[in-house]
Amino acid sequence: MKKRIIFAVIGVFFVGLFYLLSRPEPVVVSIVSVELGTVEQTVANTRAGTVKACQRSRLSLPIGGQIAQLFVKEGDHVEAGQLLMSLWNEDRAAQVAVSQASEKSAVQERQSICISAQSDSREYRRIVNLVKKNLVSKESADLAKSRSEASKASCEAAKAREIQARSAVTAAQAVLEQTHLRAPFAGSVAEVTGEIGEFSTPSPPGVATPPAIDLLTDDCHYISAPIDEVDASDIAIGDRVRVTLDAFRGKAFPSKIRRISPYIMDFEKQARTVEVEADLTTLPEGVKLLAGYSADMEIILNSRDNVLRIPSELVVDDSFVMVLDEEGNLQHKAIEKGLSNWRYTEVVSGLSEGESIVSNIGSAGVVAGARAEVGIVVDD
Repeated sequence: MKKRIIFAVIGVFFVGLFYLLSRPEPVVVSIVSVELGTVEQTVANTRAGTVKACQRSRLSLPIGGQIAQLFVKEGDHVEAGQLLMSLWNEDRAAQVAVSQASEKSAVQERQSICISAQSDSREYRRIVNLVKKNLVSKESADLAKSRSEASKASCEAAKAREIQARSAVTAAQAVLEQTHLRAPFAGSVAEVTGEIGEFSTPSPPGVATPPAIDLLTDDCHYISAPIDEVDASDIAIGDRVRVTLDAFRGKAFPSKIRRISPYIMDFEKQARTVEVEADLTTLPEGVKLLAGYSADMEIILNSRDNVLRIPSELVVDDSFVMVLDEEGNLQHKAIEKGLSNWRYTEVVSGLSEGESIVSNIGSAGVVAGARAEVGIVVDD
């Protein structure tokens, strides 16, 4: 009997030893603590956005001609109305001179005729007084009246010719102005096409011709980015936006939506998107934006402060997180989600502040039911 008990004890010992030696080693997991913080519900652009100048004009002259003068070069800052380029225009300038001379002649002619008209008018009044005194005949008064009215009509005709001559000068100056290219607004010259002596040609409809001068504002910019059509109904003008630029990594620029395109863009082999524009509300000192910078737009739809949050990538199937129980086994734990974005998810219920959850889900062996031990504590 004693031998049987001894053999049974030995058997149990070896079975237990075999179990201990054969069971898998516990997987090493990293954990992160549930914390209080801010969680935002956001929408981001589907493709890279762009920094654009508030005003940009690809300027060309309305007529073709030989470039006579270039008053700017690429990179120059210009003021509104400043002359940028002019074509050969001596013939048109001569026509302006001819028109101005004609105007001057019309002015002199008008002055001469109107002076005579004033004299005839005074003579008529003088003869009328003499008629009242029976010193001259009524026929003389009638002749004086006719001469006065004719002179007055000639004066009015001379005034009309003066106006016509002045209009001719204006028309000639307008024709001359067609050879001048001026800045419609203050900005910087991005590109100049053509050199002195070359022929500049305006762009006819349907034909893409390089502009003579590309002008854009250098002190006013906005952000334009495509947003997926499924998110279009959630955004509104005035929504807060967080803009990040590849050129200024680590910096976020506060902005507000200023325009939402009234139509959906449908390009072949691309997702349908709506174009959204945002104004930069403040720009840090020392930061100079250039049109064409790539930009990402994160539109803030909702925000909650001082709520329980966990990294969004740790939520399994939108309803669970993985925890390590008291027996050293990995288990799923149900949670209720609130607001969520690509970085953080709000936990409405199921977890408490300071509670630990597994952060390396997806690693080999990190599955529900597996034995595990803590290897790394992540400070989020």
